Amino acid sequence: MTRIEAAWLEDPSLQKLLAALSEGGEEARIAGGAVRNALLGEPVADVDVATTTVPDETIRRAKAAGFRVVPTGYEHGTVTVIDAGKAYEVTTLRADVETDGRRAKVQFGRDWAADAARRDFTINAIYARADGEIVDLVGGLQDIETGTLRFIGDAEKRIAEDYLRILRFFRFYAWYGRGRPDPQGLKACAKLRDGMKKLSAERVWAELKKLLSAPDSSRALLWMRQTGVLTVILPETEKWGIDTIHGLIDTERALGWTPDAMLRLAAMIPPDVERVRELAKRLRLSNQEAARLEMWATAPEPPHDMGEGEFRKLLYREGAEGIIWRLKLAIVACRSRAADEGKALEKFAGFQRLLSIANSWRKPQFPVSGKDLLALGFEPGVTIGQTLADLERKWVESGFSLPREKLLEMAAAAR
Repeated sequence: MTRIEAAWLEDPSLQKLLAALSEGGEEARIAGGAVRNALLGEPVADVDVATTTVPDETIRRAKAAGFRVVPTGYEHGTVTVIDAGKAYEVTTLRADVETDGRRAKVQFGRDWAADAARRDFTINAIYARADGEIVDLVGGLQDIETGTLRFIGDAEKRIAEDYLRILRFFRFYAWYGRGRPDPQGLKACAKLRDGMKKLSAERVWAELKKLLSAPDSSRALLWMRQTGVLTVILPETEKWGIDTIHGLIDTERALGWTPDAMLRLAAMIPPDVERVRELAKRLRLSNQEAARLEMWATAPEPPHDMGEGEFRKLLYREGAEGIIWRLKLAIVACRSRAADEGKALEKFAGFQRLLSIANSWRKPQFPVSGKDLLALGFEPGVTIGQTLADLERKWVESGFSLPREKLLEMAAAAR
């Protein structure tokens, strides 16, 4: 008998909830990701509960036990139970009776095997009782031990129920898979990949971003490319290729860079601002995400031997983040060419030097404003803007060394 032992399992709120839902012949178990991660020794962020009680009875029992309840997904049997700052998603056992590849109509039941069978992957369909005892009805324990990501039952049927499961297959493989992906899963993903076109952009991007955040997403991306899945969601990669992603992840590890899903995305697409804008619109990236990609696409790549003074001027004019991404990808390229190109190590050192400067860069504040020029007797209008621009240019060219007093003298002389 396998049991999980975890501090979160002993939480009084969770134990009180499981007890309330398990009275009178009913039963509640912990389900899904919390059980999977506990078995893998990974952190657990959210704890989901499956129960034989129907939603109204779940709500009644939870409230009677002192919990606050929010009917977050009532039609699908899900309510959120809150106590002492902790939230638990509680879902009635169910079976999908009708699907269209995006949404499902469900029928509530009491059959744990049927509930497990409707889930996506074996490693996500393992239950745990309140005492930590594992209930595995689909062979998920063995798949966790071997690092196998496997659809439950027929892979094509599981995908047809929700085409997002194609991306989830590669996402979970990136995080938990070892060796070659399950052949039946790969075959089904390749065959049904066009079904992803039915999905909302928000769901696609949310799943892709989680995949790109995995410690090593390069293997999953390679299989996505070979099955044609990547081309469906990121057509920009088709001719550009994804070779850089492998070197980027290797460099992250070697140099201690914090993995960045957005930089990994940039490594797979051409730095063309119009195509970046089209991608951002198609996937409905947030304004911040779109801006980061566009800064990278428009930023220049400085020469590896650029002097520090000139580089600081470039950072002031262009902004640091886009240039930092350019430098990181240039470093990745140098590392991949080091064995064949004699100058690659020299360039690598130069780009590393510039990256160090950029990482510690704080944009200096131009010390003169329009109010200062008005105080000098300038008339409001275009002249003030032109004068400020001229003064700022001279200040930047001086290496940001011209003092405020000198700049005001120059302004007064030009009036």
